Amino acid sequence: MSVLAPPLANHTPPEPDTTPWRATPARLVRNRFAAVIGVLVVWVVAWALFKDHFTLTIGGSEQTPVFDWLRDRSNWVEEAASSGSNPVINFAGWIADIVDSVFSWLQSVFTVAKFPRPLPQIGWLGTIALAALVAYAAAGWRTLALVVPCFLSFGVLGYWDDSIDLLIVTFFAVVVSCFFGIALGVLMAHSRRFSALLTPVLDVMQTMPSFTYLLPFSILFGIGPAAAVMMTLVYAAPPVIRITAHGLRGVSGPVLEATDSLGQTGLQRLWNVELPMAKRTIIAGINQTMMAALSMATIAAYINSPGLGQPVLDGLKRSQLGTSFVAGIAIVIMAVMLDRSMTAAGFRAELAARAGEKGGPFRKVGLGLAAVGTLVALYLSHSYVWANEFPSQPDLGTPLRNAVDDFGNWLRTDLSHLTDAIQRVATDYGLNPIQSLLADSPWFVTSAAILVIAAVVGGRKAVISTVVCLAGILGLGLWNHAMETLTACLVATIAVVVLAVVLGVLMGRSHRVDVGLRPILDAGQTLPPFVYLVPVLILFGPNRFTAMVAGVVYAAPVAIKLVADGVRAVSPNTIEAAEMAGSSTWQMITKVQLPMARSSVLLAANQGLLYVLAMVVIGGMVGAGALGFDVVTGFRQANDVGRGLAAGTTIVLLGIMVDRITTYGAQRASSPASRA
Repeated sequence: MSVLAPPLANHTPPEPDTTPWRATPARLVRNRFAAVIGVLVVWVVAWALFKDHFTLTIGGSEQTPVFDWLRDRSNWVEEAASSGSNPVINFAGWIADIVDSVFSWLQSVFTVAKFPRPLPQIGWLGTIALAALVAYAAAGWRTLALVVPCFLSFGVLGYWDDSIDLLIVTFFAVVVSCFFGIALGVLMAHSRRFSALLTPVLDVMQTMPSFTYLLPFSILFGIGPAAAVMMTLVYAAPPVIRITAHGLRGVSGPVLEATDSLGQTGLQRLWNVELPMAKRTIIAGINQTMMAALSMATIAAYINSPGLGQPVLDGLKRSQLGTSFVAGIAIVIMAVMLDRSMTAAGFRAELAARAGEKGGPFRKVGLGLAAVGTLVALYLSHSYVWANEFPSQPDLGTPLRNAVDDFGNWLRTDLSHLTDAIQRVATDYGLNPIQSLLADSPWFVTSAAILVIAAVVGGRKAVISTVVCLAGILGLGLWNHAMETLTACLVATIAVVVLAVVLGVLMGRSHRVDVGLRPILDAGQTLPPFVYLVPVLILFGPNRFTAMVAGVVYAAPVAIKLVADGVRAVSPNTIEAAEMAGSSTWQMITKVQLPMARSSVLLAANQGLLYVLAMVVIGGMVGAGALGFDVVTGFRQANDVGRGLAAGTTIVLLGIMVDRITTYGAQRASSPASRA
């Protein structure tokens, strides 16, 4: 039976839609993607027509007026330091002297014998007892059970003195960083003007690759522990500043109003309310600062900083990868120990603050007994050789070192055909074509293409930042090397994003996968970048592909976690609606979850690219070439110091440029209809 339509006379025609046409979010994304593809097509055509023309290539030993000017500035600083003619340089030298004195005293206490005493003041037994007492007091007995085996492992692996020296550098830098960083974070939280002034400085400090700090700090403070400590504390300060400000801004408004109504002053409110309520957040910032300091303290081995970085660096220089691997294991153990200890301390501090916990009788008795035991251990380690010098047995470091060297030799002989094939295919079909497009196109073609992509992806703000950064890169005279470096970073970032999407979707959709992978990713995020080079070097040897793979492994953990969190954050109502509509698993992922998590994916690409860029200079040690090699050469050879400074500044400009493009792109993705 058919249903008749209503009579035509009773049908009211729809009124015309006068609402201004507005593109849907999906249409905007498709249009932007199509625009980027169009730019790439035009770019390839221009590359084919003008290849190898106007590429601004310079020779490896060629000097430019910019290099000469920067070298002269470096020489001026050194001359001013030696003559004492400049008050700023004198002040830096005075700080260096103080740092050296304090550090030398700490070494005489824990690791270095000071004449006429043949041994340090406190040996291994007293050091472990002191660390155990601090761990128990700050975080409880579970952390105590972690800290003691970790300290013992340093000695069993054969790196007791180097491990304690690294801890001294790290803690020295962290204490000073937190002293000033928390104060600056408080000012940022309470003053928008100060926050606006300090934020760009923190951005530059966090986008600057760690290795780039070596040259200016070694020029200003000299070679040795003072430069290492100063460089480490400056590099490690931004996390505690930002996170402290974030924690204080998150304190409940009604609580602050109630405090004001009681007549407390601003200082009383800060001390009695804001800092206690933000305690756990601030401790998380201290934790991040400690991880950054540990990473930089390892790299500071290049400027003769004591610690575990020295055996890692020596092993890389001499191709003794077993030595680097064992020292790297000690660094990993230290990173995990510090990370877990600070996390547990923050959790315990929050529980104590909420419950008003002062410590029960059992805890007080435990602390008393631990303090007495620590005093006994300190006396023994000060007075007896067996408690001062770490025993030579058991020795796990030597057999592990030999096993790694044997395994590396086996890989080079029996699996070299496989690793060489992987490297050759990835280089010939992935790295070389993209590098040719970026570096072999005329500089104005590449610049125009990057600017248009910045406009499409990030909008007007991204274009302004890109213009400034490209102008700076051109002016510094290392355009061709900058494009080669950008190529390696882009290829590595593509691999990072692919890994992040695949594993992040699995983690976001499966709690079991998340539980299994997250501890591995957490451990990966605590490792200093030096450590990633060792296993990749064993597999592929020294070349630019090795540096790129190390960058991928270094950057993947943070990107994977960002994508996983973005997928997990998709509304359950949206998921349920898609399931009721009959969506398959593939449709659910590609049509619902990934599109709604696109801002997280772009943020993962942003962080992945910055992490890869941070490995550029370290990769220069193992054949990466381009800007990384320029920085390393400038550091090692006095005549090339200007080139090294220019290369370091160029890396910073690249980092700022890609950070702004991807950051503004992520902001537009979260609200695609907005105009940049």
